[in-house]
Amino acid sequence: MNVLIAGATGHTGRRLLDEVLARGHHPIALVRESSDTDDLPDAVELRRGDLTDLPADVCRGCDAVVFAAGSGSSTGPEMTDAVDRDGAIRLVDLAESEGVDRFVMLSSFGAGDPDPDSSIGHYLQAKHDADEHLQRSSLDYAILRPVRLTDDDGNREVIVGEAVNPDGTAARGDVAALLAHALEEPDWVGAVLRMQSA
Repeated sequence: MNVLIAGATGHTGRRLLDEVLARGHHPIALVRESSDTDDLPDAVELRRGDLTDLPADVCRGCDAVVFAAGSGSSTGPEMTDAVDRDGAIRLVDLAESEGVDRFVMLSSFGAGDPDPDSSIGHYLQAKHDADEHLQRSSLDYAILRPVRLTDDDGNREVIVGEAVNPDGTAARGDVAALLAHALEEPDWVGAVLRMQSA
């Protein structure tokens, strides 16, 4: 598969590139002009685009799309809306218009029912809106909602579903492995899963 990855140079996206390559697929990294791509594998194709202003043909030739991007914890509400909500929604629409087979969304625990009083309430609402838009689309989708992320690689032992502990953690390596798994598995179509590392 040709897999477009938004957020490919991020902490989770970089691991996802390796997972996609290991499964024999062709990763296409969506990168800004200012992105540092020096450490990306040679086999990764680069496609220029900014989530705040995506070109209409960004999904052309892609079989699948993974949204693993984020505005970052140091940005304000406007950038959160521009990237995590509007950028994701625009990418869903462009994937749909290009006939992409599958869209995998990296969301967040709590996005299903955002708590406005939470310290990350605005972020969760943005993720919620993007998730809802994906679910209303005609795309085959999977949505992964991990608990608090760590920069660990993990051991690929995970808990998914209702048994997830809200106070647990999710290793980025485990998250990347599940995102890649969701690209291939028929059982993941239409799935919205909470997740933590065991």
